[in-house]
Amino acid sequence: MSLYICSYCDSQYTKWQGQCDECDKWGSISQQEGNGRVSQKTVKHSSKPSIQRIAIKINEINNVLGGGIVPGSFVLLAGDPGIGKSTLVLQIACSIGDADSVPAVCPSKASGLLLYIAGEESVDQIGMRINRLNLDSKNLEFLADTSIKNIIASIKKSKPALVIVDSIQAISDEDVEGSAGNINQVRACSSQLLQTAKQENTAIITIGHVTKEGYAAGPQALAHMVDVVLYLEGDKFHEYRLLRCTKNRFGATNQVGVFTMSEQGLKEVKNPSELFLRKRQDNSTGSVVSVIMEGSRPFLIEIQALTNKTPYGYPKRATSGFDLSRLELLLAVLQRRGGLKLDNQDVFLNIVAGLKTKDPALDLAACLAIASSLSNQPMPSLSVAIGEIGLSGEVRPVSHFEDRAREAERLGFKNLYTPKSIRHISEALGMLGIKK
Repeated sequence: MSLYICSYCDSQYTKWQGQCDECDKWGSISQQEGNGRVSQKTVKHSSKPSIQRIAIKINEINNVLGGGIVPGSFVLLAGDPGIGKSTLVLQIACSIGDADSVPAVCPSKASGLLLYIAGEESVDQIGMRINRLNLDSKNLEFLADTSIKNIIASIKKSKPALVIVDSIQAISDEDVEGSAGNINQVRACSSQLLQTAKQENTAIITIGHVTKEGYAAGPQALAHMVDVVLYLEGDKFHEYRLLRCTKNRFGATNQVGVFTMSEQGLKEVKNPSELFLRKRQDNSTGSVVSVIMEGSRPFLIEIQALTNKTPYGYPKRATSGFDLSRLELLLAVLQRRGGLKLDNQDVFLNIVAGLKTKDPALDLAACLAIASSLSNQPMPSLSVAIGEIGLSGEVRPVSHFEDRAREAERLGFKNLYTPKSIRHISEALGMLGIKK
């Protein structure tokens, strides 16, 4: 049987096709020589993959990746400018800088060599950051270059266990039209890095900036090419950062790690719920606690509402961290089904700590916060609200209710506002000792 192989990423096909499904390259698929017999090199690449990973000593990152970095994988780390991407990759590199962290399948097991491609900053600037963060960079080598050919040649020569490219928008290929950061340059350079990662069995982490529209390096130009997509989220005016995994060929997706930004870099948050609620004031009107799910982890957060009689003819609605169209829907339900007079009220809704979420379990807490502000009556102390609101005014159940309730009980909350229609609610509440 004839075998067709892509010259860029070594993907194999039983018949010829114009475009490779893996790397999206056109005209790169050709028939294998030797009457369809697979060469020795091809057999090596198609052998059973190893499940060993490069361990990271930062547990939050380790958990998001599913246990560590897979050798030969291509990882994209995206985020807004100034959010802390370069700081994060430096901490990752320095946390795996010893040979014991690198599995035997990696080329540089003996030295634990790590290579940092400095495309946007000088080596001196990166050195200043390393000193400020007090990191151990003894096994970290630097290459200040933006030519993809020089970068790949350096990778093949030094055979590092991990390569960091900061950033993909700064790298260019002289054989491709356009300046660095152009969509054609980004695609071409990423394709060559992907091929190098697979051939050399070297893990590569590349940084990608997010555009105004919220896309990484153009309209998701890299998401289909890489093995893992990580997003570093948060407001640079707040200390909290969320590391979210949206694609992972080697583990679960939608996993989230929580960090705080400090002078010493990004620090792990062992108990996010306590951190998000630590400055909350009891018996304040318009304030309600709810539980959201980020990946498989429940977080307790505070949602605040403020209503005020509008001085204009058309009331204003504004949100921070909450979907504005969802707020308008909830206000319509509160007026039509709940009888609240909100047509002359400005309504402001805020999720504390700069968090952003679209979890429907926040609906009930948002409605109670608005009603609390409008009536100027606080919610009972130690209360949590979990539920989705329907257009008929009904409160609907949400997923992972037991996990949410356990987290609330662990932090000492006693009153749980939730729909009665959840079939397992009675036994769950009885187990946790929470009053309904």
